[in-house]
Amino acid sequence: MPKLQVENITKHYLTRAEPIEVLRGVSLALDPGQNLAILGPSGSGKSTLLSILGTLEPPTSGRVLLDGIDPSELDERQLAAFRSQRIGFVFQDHYLLPQCSLLENVLLPAVPLGPVRAETIERAEMLLTRVGLMDRREHRPAELSGGEQQRAALARSLINAPDLLLADEPTGNLDHATAHQVGQLLLELQKTEPMILIIVTHSERLADCLQTRLELDAGRFQQAGAANG
Repeated sequence: MPKLQVENITKHYLTRAEPIEVLRGVSLALDPGQNLAILGPSGSGKSTLLSILGTLEPPTSGRVLLDGIDPSELDERQLAAFRSQRIGFVFQDHYLLPQCSLLENVLLPAVPLGPVRAETIERAEMLLTRVGLMDRREHRPAELSGGEQQRAALARSLINAPDLLLADEPTGNLDHATAHQVGQLLLELQKTEPMILIIVTHSERLADCLQTRLELDAGRFQQAGAANG
């Protein structure tokens, strides 16, 4: 069985008139080391799909299995632990806490798992080194550029060594040169982190860098791109 298995996911929202169908039968399967770009027009369901994959909301029907586990079968406490340990998130906005140092921000996802151990701090410092920010570890987010803030968000998303990293428009707020650097950094990080990477993006340039691309339109995958090798 693939590490990530998505089986015929649908999602609709009830209204006074009729249900709004956002996803209409989405399936995919990925293993560690694989990456995927999901493109599509605004309103096509990209962010909704990412929310379902990240266990932030349930599907109307179908199921998501990560390492053979169906998150819908977990209670609220188990689900929160599963999400913290297994899934990393990168958003268009970095969502760094302004009152915390860079190192503290990177460590934040580890806090709900218990006392922060020395090896976790060492991993945070290793990740800051890999994204080129170790010399800024004590700086506050306001003292960083937009690209540096997003690189810090990448480090934060990996602190718990997730099985699945979900990135929703991770370069959307960056200029072209910085966006390319952040996109390349994501792929470089994946080479040494045994994870699945899924990126929702409007950027054709970023999508072309990934192994596979899928077009989501009207709630369905319309076409698939071949792997880049």
